[in-house]
Amino acid sequence: MPSPALAAEALDGSKLSLLWAIPFAGILLSIALCPLLAANFWHHHFGKVTAGWALLIIVPMAVFFGPGFAWSTIFHTLALEYIPFILLLLALFTTAGGIVVRGNLHDTPLANTGLLAAGTACASVIGTTGAAMVFIRPLLRANDDRKHNAHVVVFFIFLVANIGGALTPLGDPPLFLGFLRGVDFFWTTKFLWKETLFAVVVLLIVFFVLDTWMQRYEGDKVRDPTPDSPLHVTGLVNLALIGVIIAAILMSASWKPGISWTVFGTKLELQNLLRELTMIVVTIASVALTRKDDREANGFEWGPILEVAKLFAGIFICIVPVLAMLQAGLKGPFSGLVALASNADGTPNNAAYFWLTGALSSFLDNAPTYLVFFEMASGDPQKLMGPLAQTLAAISLGAVYMGANTYIGNAPNFMVYAIARSAGVSMPSFFGYMLWSGAVLIPLFIVITFIFFR
Repeated sequence: MPSPALAAEALDGSKLSLLWAIPFAGILLSIALCPLLAANFWHHHFGKVTAGWALLIIVPMAVFFGPGFAWSTIFHTLALEYIPFILLLLALFTTAGGIVVRGNLHDTPLANTGLLAAGTACASVIGTTGAAMVFIRPLLRANDDRKHNAHVVVFFIFLVANIGGALTPLGDPPLFLGFLRGVDFFWTTKFLWKETLFAVVVLLIVFFVLDTWMQRYEGDKVRDPTPDSPLHVTGLVNLALIGVIIAAILMSASWKPGISWTVFGTKLELQNLLRELTMIVVTIASVALTRKDDREANGFEWGPILEVAKLFAGIFICIVPVLAMLQAGLKGPFSGLVALASNADGTPNNAAYFWLTGALSSFLDNAPTYLVFFEMASGDPQKLMGPLAQTLAAISLGAVYMGANTYIGNAPNFMVYAIARSAGVSMPSFFGYMLWSGAVLIPLFIVITFIFFR
């Protein structure tokens, strides 16, 4: 059992034992390893496993600090971070799942590169999961007459399911968590566009060259099961609903009426409650206004978002003491990690933040990983957007970019893998995919480090 710690208005991380971090490590390792090592067990019992890890935080907190403190702390986390986070994902998941790109293109290197570029551009608007859902099937249809097409899906994961989401809080969950912590909505657009443009252009050029070479040596193709036809988009009402989502987020950031209610010690502000209500209304409207065949064309199911909701409820609870320990800085149990990411003069080592955040995001969920290093860097959004802007950029890009290093680094990765496998694509194994990312992405990230984070 974790040793008692000082219970004040919030957890004092300098008084906490590292044992309090075990549930957080446990739930992340469960998410990373169980689907690979015990898929059937995980499919049927992931909710119970998640609840078990969460109880290992809730029960000791109630014992040592009192039930009232435990309840107010958990309520604060769920009300101000988890619920806004999951409602945004629900709204984006539902609206993007109703947008369908129909038709089929001939699989030329130019057409494939164009589809990748379009999906990458959309990822920061409808999220990496939404963009992956919308664009993966048109890309698979365009290349279903090829014997060797796995590389197309691999680069799709690199670009659309990960790197393309770096420019807005809508793009990738870590960035929305930053927004909830006080980072301006357009900060990522203003400060990360150069690195993102560089990464995207390099990857598109590499893909075009590789795809041209692969097609040249393809040999005899099978008969195209999907004849070429013009591309067109249906379910466009969902684009308008995504506009409503963006407007609601911008409203919550700019409109401060000063109206709030305190519930169990947590201040709930009117503008944020209206934002959450808008997400619910948008979700209902999308379900009501989208044709059934559009959702069926995307293979839309509620299962993935329900799984994410359960898993992140546990993650947000388990991360509470970890964030408190990181806020303690050099006085806390993670002083060694803080020192590792600092220069000799005490200033942040931006390259270290980029690679440490990225290394963990490659194998663990990138959203909580972002929070860990956000707090370690200071946790103050004004400071991180000001004198420590390059540090926040390193954390943001490490979390978003390096989620592409493995199948489990970001939620859309494995979804794309599963869809491609079901369509007959001979996808590389877990370690085979890492050979691709090691050969293509790691050199790119090294170059980005020397250019932007020296």
